Amino acid sequence: MSTADSSLVRIRDVTKTFHRGSEDIHVLSSLDLTVAKGEFLALMGPSGSGKSTLLNLIGGLDRPTHGSVEIGGQRIDQLTERDLAAWRAEHVGFVFQFYNLMPVLTAERNVELPLLLTHLSKSQRRQHAGNALKAVGLSHRLKHYPRTLSGGEQQRVGIARAIVSDPTILLCDEPTGDLDRKSGDEILTLLQTLNQEQGKTIIMVTHDPHASIRASRTVHLDKGQLATTAPE
Repeated sequence: MSTADSSLVRIRDVTKTFHRGSEDIHVLSSLDLTVAKGEFLALMGPSGSGKSTLLNLIGGLDRPTHGSVEIGGQRIDQLTERDLAAWRAEHVGFVFQFYNLMPVLTAERNVELPLLLTHLSKSQRRQHAGNALKAVGLSHRLKHYPRTLSGGEQQRVGIARAIVSDPTILLCDEPTGDLDRKSGDEILTLLQTLNQEQGKTIIMVTHDPHASIRASRTVHLDKGQLATTAPE
């Protein structure tokens, strides 16, 4: 397989500028990045370096000011808002630092939420949700509410929700940032398993070198550009 064929994410000459009043804030500058299908990539860098902005561009939550964002051969930066929303629902699973679970819903119903946008029946949605929770080791917590779960268990529910629709790519923004070391290690092991055994492509933003070593490759952002070498 050629390099071009194996590339899932292709970022080319991407610039992102935000406007705050009369001030222009340049977050990303002429950035190029390629991520192979099945890769587990860690994005590191200081606060304000553009890590989360880059993750949002890859996930179709934002658009570049200049340049192209291509996922699976499709220029997502050229899609209409409606088509982009449909593309996200099919292709992207998001894992957040603070879980973002609905407190009034059980683990099963939280995981089922992304499937409400599909044509699956209620029984099919519940089956998919159950399978996703089984994949993260929480079959015994189907009917539990977030308040009765530990932080690590809540993050597992978040990961189950991210994978329930079998997305093309998982985007994780500081997935262990709110967890103790033991729970964080369990989440990283789970992400590695999803990558190595299920072939999931994962891009993870992290400040933690302990987390980044679990990835197959680490890139460093500094002032909106990819650093050629890792910081000391």
